[in-house]
Amino acid sequence: MPESPRSGPALGGAVQPRYTVLARSLAAEISAGILAVGDRLPGERELCRTFDVSRVTVRRALEVLRDEGLIESVGARGWFVTPATLGEPSVLRSFTDMAQARGLEASARTLKQVVRPVTLDEADTFGVSPAAEIFELERLRLLNGAPVGLEGTRIRIDLAPSIARGRYEDRSLYRALRTAGLVPTKADYDLQSVQATVEQGALLECAPGWPLLLALAATYDQRGRLIELSRSVFRGDRYRFRTTLFSSGIPRRAASLEEGGHRSEQRR
Repeated sequence: MPESPRSGPALGGAVQPRYTVLARSLAAEISAGILAVGDRLPGERELCRTFDVSRVTVRRALEVLRDEGLIESVGARGWFVTPATLGEPSVLRSFTDMAQARGLEASARTLKQVVRPVTLDEADTFGVSPAAEIFELERLRLLNGAPVGLEGTRIRIDLAPSIARGRYEDRSLYRALRTAGLVPTKADYDLQSVQATVEQGALLECAPGWPLLLALAATYDQRGRLIELSRSVFRGDRYRFRTTLFSSGIPRRAASLEEGGHRSEQRR
């Protein structure tokens, strides 16, 4: 275990709370393999002694790691390091950005990349001419080389012609959109559980019928224009969705304060 973490400078010169410093220290050990998958973390008292912090600080740090999907509580047995999964926080972020935030390597295998005429339904949904074209991209997404999901996306090519020339095996599509002047700003997001087909199972290395998380998203840019429709499936054991729910009788601002400032986030 490293030396006691003290409050230290963060980005912009701000001082990080001790629980944040402790959480980052433990996360670094997990990333480096010092604490491996399945390992039990030291107990709260031991962490207090080792890092010279209070039990409140330790508990808040453990909650941070839990929310990031790095550890899980197994009742009275304590906290254990979990297998690498990608969490779906409540901020509009790309798959690549989320992976990097977890210290994981995101990559992809392109299954389909074409510019084609829109269908009548797509023209109506996007509000474009029936003679317009659309950019379609299908990829197998991987984390540290392991297959996690299948992502299919359709984007208005008239708003960002340059994206059709990109290669997306190790490049973020959202970053390419931002470079082209389109900022993914809001998304309508629907989730449901489905079973893997034979074809999906072969790509995701799971048996047919394996539980998958189906995500349907409609993404809008900074001007409120619909720029993307996506349909993705993810392995249920390697991907999760997390959000914060608020009572309809409590203002959202007040609820956030009661939760210690934690806010609901969402990817796409």
